[in-house]
Amino acid sequence: MKKYCLTKETMTMPDGRTLYRIQALIDIPLASVKAGDRGGWIEKEENLSHGGICWVGNEAKVHGNAKIFDDAVISGNAEVFDNASVFGNAEVRDEAKVYGYARVFGNAVVSSSAEVYDYAQVCGDADVFCSARVSGNAEVSGHAMIYDWAEVSGEAKIYGEADVFGKAKISGNDEVFNERVTAVFNQLIYS
Repeated sequence: MKKYCLTKETMTMPDGRTLYRIQALIDIPLASVKAGDRGGWIEKEENLSHGGICWVGNEAKVHGNAKIFDDAVISGNAEVFDNASVFGNAEVRDEAKVYGYARVFGNAVVSSSAEVYDYAQVCGDADVFCSARVSGNAEVSGHAMIYDWAEVSGEAKIYGEADVFGKAKISGNDEVFNERVTAVFNQLIYS
């Protein structure tokens, strides 16, 4: 059974792609969606599963080969594209972007104007926000928080109760576990 349909309302992306506004065909209580509610924008039905309670709301956009499934919610003006996937109970909201082959899952949240891209993954109960960037093959998991223009790249792993912020740049094979890391005059400060 389908839970949404593509409406005739369209928008054209700068690259010429046409996106369609979706409309709920059934109530999706956990996503606070009622039958008839209009949602965000997708390029094709393959972008948003008809299973689970996943939803694309507000002015959010999902296109390319990106996939949203399980109970994930994309909202605000967020954008998920290329071959990225968002699933589990994950949320991507506000002005956040997830693209490339990135994966956001579990109970992870990507918000504000944060970006997750390349082959990076954000999972567990991790939170990436406030213009933070996670890229390369980096992994952010556990209850880690990346924010305040921090950058995590390469093969870096941030996990546990880690807190990376203040323009800190973690890259290469670095691991941060249960530490607070910030940058002062481009010097990393661990606490």
